[in-house]
Amino acid sequence: MVKPNRKTILTASILVSTIIIIFLIAQSFYGFTTTPSEKILQDTFYLNKPYKLPDNVTFAGEKMPLDNFDTRESLERELLTSAYRHSSTMLIIKKANRYLPVIEKILKKNDIPDDFKYLAAAESEYSNMISPAGATGFWQIMQETGKEEGMEINSVVDERYDVERSTQFACDYFKKSYEKYGNWTLAAASYNGGRAALEEQIEIQHQNNYYDLLLSEETARYIFRAIAYKLIISDPAKYGFNITKKELYPELKYYEVKVDTAVSSFSDFAEHFGTNYKLLKFLNPWLRKPYLTPQSNKAYLLKIPEEGMRSTEKSEDVN
Repeated sequence: MVKPNRKTILTASILVSTIIIIFLIAQSFYGFTTTPSEKILQDTFYLNKPYKLPDNVTFAGEKMPLDNFDTRESLERELLTSAYRHSSTMLIIKKANRYLPVIEKILKKNDIPDDFKYLAAAESEYSNMISPAGATGFWQIMQETGKEEGMEINSVVDERYDVERSTQFACDYFKKSYEKYGNWTLAAASYNGGRAALEEQIEIQHQNNYYDLLLSEETARYIFRAIAYKLIISDPAKYGFNITKKELYPELKYYEVKVDTAVSSFSDFAEHFGTNYKLLKFLNPWLRKPYLTPQSNKAYLLKIPEEGMRSTEKSEDVN
């Protein structure tokens, strides 16, 4: 091995010292300092840590058996996955503030437990998503299933994109499943896996408790994912999401107009009501074309933005 001579060592020392001095000067000049709040932020994003599970967790009033190691680990898996999916989960929290009041109202009207609102987060992250299989909307409804339950689904109108109509569809399904199983957790699981598949496993395994059944990967994770969203949305700060009230997406303010005749141009229709095509379609995503050819003897309620709906200037920043 060739040993470095004193000249080489001296040159290297001078170079390192020069770099350190330049960095210190730049830090002082540009204000490159780490504040306490930045330190907290760094800890949140870079010091990954598990979150302590609550001692008691319920879904729809039914207690989760956290004494079972497999139940605890399943919940922890979904909680960690959701808590560390930072941008996606942050968007879910923001959108929940806008859409949960709409969903809650319909669940209450149908005597469905309030916790079922978190199933929509597990289904679609509160968005009009389309799955590879074609399931569509907040509640991921297949075309044939929707039509069988009386939804209008065609190239002009697709009620799966209507959050109110699709939530009512989901409620009807939940009620039928609850009548069959007498258990809200199984009723929720059947929405994801289907009643036939669930009943097959109940018969094979001689079990009728969701937490004791070996189910498909998606259905096995479904309730746990919904509960993880329940925990995070209910207390975002506890799981590293420091979001002020102002940063949440506000509820949309609109009024409704009854339409029972054809509309040849929604651009002209929107202009007549003092808005534009973009906002009209944003509020009514179930309108799939720039025109409407209504079914006979059917009226449609179109949402029209109230004045100032688009503005966020009046929002208050509440920590």
